[in-house]
Amino acid sequence: MNFVKMHGLGNDYVYVNCFEQQVDEPAELAIAVSDRHTGIGSDGLILIGPSDVADVRMRMFNADGSEAQMCGNGIRCVAKLTCDDSIAEPGDEFSVPGQGTFADSLRVETGRGVLTLGLELGDDGKVSRVCVNMGQPILKGRDIPVAIDGDMIVNEPIEIDGQQLLMTCVSMGNPHAVFFVDDIAAVQLEQIGPAIENHTLFPEHVNAHFVKIDAPAEFTMRTWERGSGITMACGTGACACAVAGVLTGQCERLTLAHLPGGDLQLNWSEEDNCIYMTGPAVEVFRGQWPG
Repeated sequence: MNFVKMHGLGNDYVYVNCFEQQVDEPAELAIAVSDRHTGIGSDGLILIGPSDVADVRMRMFNADGSEAQMCGNGIRCVAKLTCDDSIAEPGDEFSVPGQGTFADSLRVETGRGVLTLGLELGDDGKVSRVCVNMGQPILKGRDIPVAIDGDMIVNEPIEIDGQQLLMTCVSMGNPHAVFFVDDIAAVQLEQIGPAIENHTLFPEHVNAHFVKIDAPAEFTMRTWERGSGITMACGTGACACAVAGVLTGQCERLTLAHLPGGDLQLNWSEEDNCIYMTGPAVEVFRGQWPG
């Protein structure tokens, strides 16, 4: 099996072109290739295949083999690989409210629905940065899902692993719990992350994010991803944190998110209520996986 290793801000996945080859047991393959000692090493597996409603379809599997609805960093790399390898031809220009226009676009089918992306080419003629219309955030508790009733879950008191925290919940097609703290380095993420992910409040488990507000238009975050653990970046999570920052009155709608792997520009547009996420997409290497 031919594969491409790619990353967005260090959030790395193994990508397979399913226009040319077939993957019969993706969950098992995800576990095997993701192992950083005996496999390729990644946060999971992403398959790029044909779609009846978009240019391509993206399926994303976490390192533990569970399938997730979306991956913000992963979809940027899907766009890069699709265009760089001429899997599909780019479409017309893509406008971002208040930010300008990208000359080329791509439509990708995901578990979140069909998302539109704007493409920015580097000096080598290949895609270097991608802007994704991540859609509108889902805020109603039962739709996230969280076992708490209400139109929004904002600064909800919760006890996790013996700690009293305030939680704000957002879905970007996958569920996120956001916690604002003064000292992000002091958070014992490897301990509290699994406790949040597997809490009984979250029937589909949850991604956990700890956030420090640096300025009204800037924040720093650390992430525990469901099914993968601590990751260098989480694109959907950054969007969720930006929304949570606005809902709690701490952030502006146009923000810069600092993640361990790098920065993402985020824009929760008042014009269409969609979140636009802009960041890099990088190819690491190509190879063949036995079998």
